[in-house]
Amino acid sequence: MSGTDSSAGDDGPETVQVNLRLTRAFLEDIDATWEQQGFNSRSEFLRHAARDAVKHPEFSREGWKQIAASEHDLRSGEAELVSRGEVRAMMDRDADDE
Repeated sequence: MSGTDSSAGDDGPETVQVNLRLTRAFLEDIDATWEQQGFNSRSEFLRHAARDAVKHPEFSREGWKQIAASEHDLRSGEAELVSRGEVRAMMDRDADDE
């Protein structure tokens, strides 16, 4: 990534434009995601994602891989969603086994 432009607005801190290379397929996933999640633009979504990555470093690369694998399993039908109540019931059963 390289800085290519910066500007200072009257209503906020200076912003810097960066270039980012992504595969077309990944960009299509990003576009579908930001629209589904109600962001106003791709840039707003990417800023939000970057901010979360910096503010919440406890989400490791391995953790994100596990989340992506789970999402894939759900979309492919290899796994199914469970309700909050079902999760609580599973946790209660586990606690009873201890």
